[in-house]
Amino acid sequence: MTISAPGAPGFDERYRVIQSRDRRFDGQFVTAVRSTGIYCRPSCPARTPKEANVTFYATSAAAHEAGYRACKRCLPEAAPGSPAWDLRGDVAARAMRLIADGVVDREGVPGLARRLGYSSRHLGRLLTAELGAGPLALARAQRAHTARALLVGTDLSVTDAAFSAGFSSVRQFTETIGEVFGMSPTALRARRSRAVGAVPVGEIDLSLPVRGPVDTAGLFGWLRAHAVPGVETGDDVSFTRVIRMPGGPAWFEVRRDADSRLRLRARLTALADLGTLIARVRRLFDLDADPHAIDDALAGHPELAAAIAAIPGVRVPGAMDAAEMLLRAMIGQQISVASARTMQGRLSAELGDRTEIGGVEMTLFPDPAVIAERGYDVLRGPQARRRAIVEAAAALADGSLVLGPGDDGPEQRARLLAMRGIGPWTADYVRMRVLGDPDVLLPGDVAARAGAAALGLPSDPAGFTAWSARFAPWRSYAMAHYWYAAPVTQAWRAPAAASFDPAESEPAP
Repeated sequence: MTISAPGAPGFDERYRVIQSRDRRFDGQFVTAVRSTGIYCRPSCPARTPKEANVTFYATSAAAHEAGYRACKRCLPEAAPGSPAWDLRGDVAARAMRLIADGVVDREGVPGLARRLGYSSRHLGRLLTAELGAGPLALARAQRAHTARALLVGTDLSVTDAAFSAGFSSVRQFTETIGEVFGMSPTALRARRSRAVGAVPVGEIDLSLPVRGPVDTAGLFGWLRAHAVPGVETGDDVSFTRVIRMPGGPAWFEVRRDADSRLRLRARLTALADLGTLIARVRRLFDLDADPHAIDDALAGHPELAAAIAAIPGVRVPGAMDAAEMLLRAMIGQQISVASARTMQGRLSAELGDRTEIGGVEMTLFPDPAVIAERGYDVLRGPQARRRAIVEAAAALADGSLVLGPGDDGPEQRARLLAMRGIGPWTADYVRMRVLGDPDVLLPGDVAARAGAAALGLPSDPAGFTAWSARFAPWRSYAMAHYWYAAPVTQAWRAPAAASFDPAESEPAP
């Protein structure tokens, strides 16, 4: 199904976008041209096609299914992802988040359908009607996206690139690359950036497409301030950690390089986990957000305009692991960030597994099953809180509580609130971080209310809630501005660094 056609709502607006070649809309839709049989990103530098020849699709998978191949000039698979999958909470958006996380590759369509509460057949019909492609085609497009990044951004062999992208065979990989891009893997590799240099054996180094501007000072500062000792490290231009992946532990570093690009370095136990790792890193750094839409909406209110002008492109960090995020949030309830880090570091040092990947030795955050068994004696604080954390870990370990990016927001919140020791702040904070929900307000957050006071806004819970209602559906981003304005969080942004716009620095596809 197309997202618009001549005469349908939205066609004229999208056509004006491709006429202006506006890079802000890359990844939000693709333009298929019947006269050439190709589809492009909105900013493609090629001559603008005639309106009568244009069809817009919500996903590249839908364009594939309709018989189009990717443009060799603009390579639409290199665009950032759509912000719609976080803004929307419907089944299609939840499915897209899970497909990006590799659920179809690991569990098949039945696994995806089970997580969403539908039969495989009904889910296929729903996604085809909504997005123009079924789960298998959407997963195939995701693998093609990862494959392109590997071929043009690394020195991996074609065989390693195939399996790293999630393909089951080199033949399947070659056929898909040919169908999607109209060229062989070798020909696609020839287009790689000259900036790609030698990297250590076993390491992957990729550029991360992103819409600018990006508040890197806030991103790296936030992650540095919350980093669990031994598990994560960070400074003003980089963040590093180890994480459990389906195929084993992985190490990664995201850094802002000398050319103001964001790059991902990674070492994995299983190369097939790369696509999932990329998706999770993008969620952690909120790289698919639409900063112009967010900033324009928030700056439309004079009381917040100065804060937006001072920090353009603010992002709300997501979560690499939903279970870990819940446990860390529970540990951090009603205590300072520094105290939470200390307790999380002690827990990791006592119960986490040491791992070495490519010569880097770090500690994995403890598995919920281990916390359930031994966490009570390691944790500090009130007994009731320690019991609640251990009970949540046990529920995560035995599967009675399942959390993930494909959850329905209200249902996830209700499940969490039904558990002992989890209140509205924790449930909503998890929803903000795990689901990437852009419209979460935390009226119980003392630091955020202090930031609101610093901005001259009401800071009592009722006034704070009522005032912030005008910022919907972007209250999560308003929260980020509140936090950054609070006196207690000023160290998060030091040393200060200016935002940058990767539209000026994104490497050529």
